[in-house]
Amino acid sequence: MAAAQQGNAKRKSTGNRSGSGKRPPEPMRGYRPPARKTNWFAIWISVAAAVVVGAIIAAIVVFSTASSSSNPVVVPSSAGIDGETGAIAVGDGEGTLDTYVDFMCPICGNFESTYGSTIQSLVEDGSITLNIHPISILDRYSSGTEYSTRAAAAMYAVAEAHPDLALAYLQILFANQPEENSSGLTNDQLIAYADQIGATDVADAINAGTYESFVTSMTDNTPIQPGQSGISTPTIAINGDVISNSSLTGDPQTDLVEVFR
Repeated sequence: MAAAQQGNAKRKSTGNRSGSGKRPPEPMRGYRPPARKTNWFAIWISVAAAVVVGAIIAAIVVFSTASSSSNPVVVPSSAGIDGETGAIAVGDGEGTLDTYVDFMCPICGNFESTYGSTIQSLVEDGSITLNIHPISILDRYSSGTEYSTRAAAAMYAVAEAHPDLALAYLQILFANQPEENSSGLTNDQLIAYADQIGATDVADAINAGTYESFVTSMTDNTPIQPGQSGISTPTIAINGDVISNSSLTGDPQTDLVEVFR
């Protein structure tokens, strides 16, 4: 696996995002829902499209001024983490669900609040293997603290030391998701949430940013959704096929249960 370029700049994206995502899912501020059932993912995506071009330009500028220095990529050694794809495997079902998430992304938070309990049930009943890909495309929205990268690296620290606690850590981070354009959670908070779920030995890895370069390299390998020109979050793959978020209805029974059971 190729070493990642490490610098002050992280890979940026035109991701599907909005500046006002809240949980549980609700219409965007100022949006008057029609009488028919609302495809809320499609609404968020259409709003986010307005910022796509600007984000692409910003990403190009950042990459052009990136530092040439790099740090060694430390690959997590847990058997539950694929060092080539970055997938944190949860469960052992025949079906596969890959989720590429940024812990600062409000739509990722809405995805978790809408689909999370169903996904956990599908894992627990042996229907699927959940492959979690923590990535970092929204560092620019954490007031200079690079929260997306730090949180993703903390996720790897927990998954490396305690594979059985990976899903619980994802859940607690989204349950306490900070607002975009805030400074995000501190390292002490990331450690405290790890302590709460029983991962009491990951403080050193989180404070040292052990897996931050790995996060950067894995982010670079995120697949592109159909209809997108760059990486967006969440990106979802069902049985290896990347889908468009606009195809999601917001109904876990339709979107997941009927597919995997």
